[in-house]
Amino acid sequence: MTVPAKAEPGRPGSLATASDRGEESTVPTEALVAARAADEKLGTDTVVLGMDEALGVVDAFVITSGRNTRQVQALVEEIEKQVKADGGRAPTSIEGLRDSSWVLMDYGDFLVHVFMEETRSFYDLEHLWSAAPRLRWQA
Repeated sequence: MTVPAKAEPGRPGSLATASDRGEESTVPTEALVAARAADEKLGTDTVVLGMDEALGVVDAFVITSGRNTRQVQALVEEIEKQVKADGGRAPTSIEGLRDSSWVLMDYGDFLVHVFMEETRSFYDLEHLWSAAPRLRWQA
């Protein structure tokens, strides 16, 4: 469940979301759209991490995974399509499509990581960034 709040001045399209720890974090609405798009395409274990306090460079990480390269590519396409439809913007860059074991979509204020399941287990970003709040994005 997301808890909408007023957009911050100077940050259109941002909203406050509650984390599983009860903390609030401000993330771009498109990050939540990306998480929902991944979920609709059957991305597994999709999470949104509030990175504004932990990293300071981006506001959120969206992390999801697919079972094979074909599904990873389908997830990337669907996320890009739905974020464009919602906010009208494309990622500034997409890295890793060639082998599709870890695709990084850079939207500037948030990053989307689309992994193959075994690659995700190996890098374990959720553990690496365990201090970052895990945000509720599902109804």
